[in-house]
Amino acid sequence: MSRDLYEELMTGFDNKLSHSGVNGERLASRLHELSRIGLDDNGGVTRPGYSKEEKQAKELVIRWMKEIGINVTADGAGNVFGRMEGKQDGPAIVSGSHVDSVPNGGHFDGPLGVLSALEVAESWKETGYIPEKTYEVAIFSDEEGSRFKSSLTGSRAFMGQITKEEMNKLHDVSGKSFEEVLHEYGSTIEEYLNAGKTNKHIDTFVEVHIEQGKILEQENQPVGIVSGVAGPALVEFTFTGESRHAGNTPMNDRRDPLIAASMFIQAVEKFPEQVSETAVATVGKLNVRPNGFNVIPQEVKLVVDLRDIYESTRDELLDLITQEAKKIAEERNIDLGIAINAKIKPLPIQEELQGKLADSLDAFDMEPIKIPSGAGHDAMIIGSKFPSAMLFVRSKDGLSHNPGEWTSLNDCVYGVHTLKSFVERLMEGKS
Repeated sequence: MSRDLYEELMTGFDNKLSHSGVNGERLASRLHELSRIGLDDNGGVTRPGYSKEEKQAKELVIRWMKEIGINVTADGAGNVFGRMEGKQDGPAIVSGSHVDSVPNGGHFDGPLGVLSALEVAESWKETGYIPEKTYEVAIFSDEEGSRFKSSLTGSRAFMGQITKEEMNKLHDVSGKSFEEVLHEYGSTIEEYLNAGKTNKHIDTFVEVHIEQGKILEQENQPVGIVSGVAGPALVEFTFTGESRHAGNTPMNDRRDPLIAASMFIQAVEKFPEQVSETAVATVGKLNVRPNGFNVIPQEVKLVVDLRDIYESTRDELLDLITQEAKKIAEERNIDLGIAINAKIKPLPIQEELQGKLADSLDAFDMEPIKIPSGAGHDAMIIGSKFPSAMLFVRSKDGLSHNPGEWTSLNDCVYGVHTLKSFVERLMEGKS
């Protein structure tokens, strides 16, 4: 399918929004050029982490960086940094996101954050503004994790939060090991791990991202403030009973793990509201063995994805759900196995940074709507050590990870202006 994202974006664009060095037409053109890399037949995009498509997308952005004189470096994890020197020595203010995608994904999740950060640098170049502090545009590798079912691998490598043992367990759907894929990409496991060993310090990291929800749309606001990024806990529960013939086993003489699992799944829904307004819990994966229509199951495995923007309430939710599984298994005479497969710290955004974001929104007559992010982002990983903030840009119908993902160019440009104002406030010490 031939899709002209530039034409779609420019339709209805208010040219008055292009000012102070920010150029909406340039942003539309760049979003369009990126959209052509890995373009699917139905208009979506497929750029898995550490694929030739992801690398090609990075190389395109690197070209744009170099065209305005930004010094570009990359680490062994494939993370890219474009550096614009400031007047003062010291740590940099960093902004960016990712350019990889889920299979058949959209064109705004990730690229908008990278290109918004680049547009800020370009606006300064055009207006002759020299930043007080050094500024960097970042592209982190493999944020989505669709290839290896292990997300945020680029930013985690950058922050030294990933081990060789974990990497050795990763294989893609074709059976290739992470090491083989890295080699094809042009790196090695050793170079990848070295990305987290270099001394680094960041003044502040800020990421622009589409909302992937409907709050801004409901409030009729183009840009909002992320109040926190939820940290997921992924817990696998294994209910084990006794496999028997479905016709010859009386109902009062069964150890059916699927019944127990069903009771548990229904119970999970009631717990999030008991701990906080922002907590969620989802059962999205279920495996039944032997999975025969006339066989009482032997075993049921399911994964609960539970999240909150506060670690204490997330862990409280984890405890409530775990205790409920134990209770049901005991009542139904079912054996239970519990394995915590992942547990990532949430990122509550500092109130001071939220305040500066609110001031920047106010400068453009936008209301400071605060929104928790249920999805994980690179900002969550960088924020584990350095001050980090996020801006959400309105997303039509809240649709994401889908070819229909859409954010108007007007809203995209409002996001760039807000980012630019926020970064300049940080640099100049404004409240």
